[in-house]
Amino acid sequence: MLLQRESKFEGSVLGFIGYGLILVIITICTFGIAYPWGEVMFRRWICRNTIIDGQRLTFDGTGLQLFGSYIKWWFFTLITLGIYGFWLFNKMTAWRVKHTHFAE
Repeated sequence: MLLQRESKFEGSVLGFIGYGLILVIITICTFGIAYPWGEVMFRRWICRNTIIDGQRLTFDGTGLQLFGSYIKWWFFTLITLGIYGFWLFNKMTAWRVKHTHFAE
């Protein structure tokens, strides 16, 4: 018989609003250039507050790593007149999952 361990999210509404607001503000103020760094900051907050089967998550991605992909994705979206945009959700999700791990 498998032991069932607890999974939970410990983040607060105020934390969500705070980090979400920071993400929106830096994205708007930099015309989207700083979005990758805001995204990384928000992801780290989510992982820091997530426990799955008794183990906390950690996020090791950086804004600079995401920035390279971000520029490439925008370029492909522009030259395909927005068609490549349909793949962006999957690309972004794959990048997030690649950099999410269980804490040691």
